Amino acid sequence: MSRNFIMPMAVMAMCVAASGPAHAQTTTKLTATKANDYGLVYTLPSAVINVTLEAERTESRPGELYNYASKYLKTSPIQSASQRWTLAGAELIQTAVPDDEQRYNVKFKNNSPVIIVVDSNNAPVSINDEGYAPSTPAKPTLEPKQPQPSILDSPAARQAMTEEMIQSTSTAKRAELAADKIFELRQNRNDIISGNADGMPKDGQAMQIALDNLAQQEEALTAMFTGVKISSSEIETYTFTPGEESQNVVIARISPVKGLLPADDLAGEPIYLNYKVISRGTIPLTDKGEEKRFPKGGVAYRIPGIAEISITYDGEELDKQTFQIPQLGVVFGMEPSMFSDKKAPGYAHFEPLTGAIKETGIVAQ
Repeated sequence: MSRNFIMPMAVMAMCVAASGPAHAQTTTKLTATKANDYGLVYTLPSAVINVTLEAERTESRPGELYNYASKYLKTSPIQSASQRWTLAGAELIQTAVPDDEQRYNVKFKNNSPVIIVVDSNNAPVSINDEGYAPSTPAKPTLEPKQPQPSILDSPAARQAMTEEMIQSTSTAKRAELAADKIFELRQNRNDIISGNADGMPKDGQAMQIALDNLAQQEEALTAMFTGVKISSSEIETYTFTPGEESQNVVIARISPVKGLLPADDLAGEPIYLNYKVISRGTIPLTDKGEEKRFPKGGVAYRIPGIAEISITYDGEELDKQTFQIPQLGVVFGMEPSMFSDKKAPGYAHFEPLTGAIKETGIVAQ
């Protein structure tokens, strides 16, 4: 199959930058002119899969009265400070990079002002349709979570502390006073619910506010015995370049002590990526069932294949997506003359992530 000219990137004349809204891609318009010998250069993309992982960190902190949790509350408290990392989520998103082996300089007829719009990777976005805007690339939805103040840092905790508890220098005495306060709060709640409290709330909303306040105070005092757990998370993104089908690729690792680790750090347990080829792109066929020939000087585009990619950890599938993968397909071409016809010039829309054609037609006159 003959192919179009593959040439090093050249400096193009008559290039006008065109930027859409802040959320849109940055694009550049190239115009075929005498200065560039009516040739337009672009590069077809290759797919890269970004694997975004979220690791959650849980920090356990003992309460100051943990030694008395069993005596007064009959419960087992956190006894020492510790932290533990777990894998909280995974997300697969396709991006694109330029494929330097698929760089083309398409020649058009003299005096035909064909334009091509390319993205920041120099991948084709459209031909003869400057106003076309491709869909915005997907972005990760996973975000790092900052640690939030514990109940011990809340206004309810300060409200629950009595003057006697604050002034006491004996931990044992403070534990006794805190336990007494917990039981007092429970009794107050029961009195409100049963309607036997002095100074009952005036309405249902006031009652709910009072009950919520009592519950928060009890939670704070209880945490002085049982301790608290503070959660936060971190995000890391790893890249995978699709090639041949592969299973159980270690994309990263996670350690309960160290969090996310590189794939080659055996201190963590493996997080696997599985890559399954569903179909491969093929050359279009003629009416006789034979492969069509690449048009001479054709406008090259991709016919991608399809793959299924998933992320698993500890036997659980965290994300699975189906993607169009340029590397699993072929390159074919359109006749360049269809875009330089002065009476009925054609247009084309591309998918910048894959280099595939989305739509072709005739420019409205």
